[in-house]
Amino acid sequence: MDKKILVVDDEQSIAGAIAYAFRREGYTVEIAYDGEEALNKVATFKPRVMVLDVMMPKMNGYDVCRKLENRTGLGIIMLTVKNDIVDKVIGLELGADDYMTKPFDLRELVARVKALFRRLENRPVEEAQSVEIGELRLHIPNRTVLLQGETLELTPKEFDLLSLLLTHPERVYTRDELLDLVWDIDYAGGTRTVDIHMQRLRKKLGEPYQQLLQTVYGIGYKAMRGIVL
Repeated sequence: MDKKILVVDDEQSIAGAIAYAFRREGYTVEIAYDGEEALNKVATFKPRVMVLDVMMPKMNGYDVCRKLENRTGLGIIMLTVKNDIVDKVIGLELGADDYMTKPFDLRELVARVKALFRRLENRPVEEAQSVEIGELRLHIPNRTVLLQGETLELTPKEFDLLSLLLTHPERVYTRDELLDLVWDIDYAGGTRTVDIHMQRLRKKLGEPYQQLLQTVYGIGYKAMRGIVL
């Protein structure tokens, strides 16, 4: 796997220390000091993992996640001085894979990035390339969902959750399994985040397609093989 890391932090001393720690571990590292520079370097440097500070001038880390044109294969660890669970939820819903609060131990950050690289390398590729149910079309390679010919705007985690369920119809997943498979981390927000994502997915799908996502009471969720249109 390409061992390239992009470090994004407006504090040069912190960015430099992080970059130095990873270069010592054998990674190829580049630094961006604001959100706009980060987006440009994602396009040109093509990192495998981005260590992304949230609080930055010009464009914060959340906006960087929103503006990324192609998240496929890119792992993100967000850094912030805030320790509010709401901020963590926002970051993870926008597609971050992990979250650390400043100040942090560089050794822990290195360990988390190494673990993220392993997860990215071992993440299974879905056998199905696309799913079509009525006028709902999910195309996995380019991570797009069309509903009645219009692109359905989903966050990265919403797409991952929908893709997992639709490619394994009738398979019942517990909330803990979905956290493990979609979020890949011991998520501090607990299983409530799964419920929130399911609510938002159903709202975006609307009737009748929201019926595809079924609650299995006391256990978790599953996708139906089809619906009555």
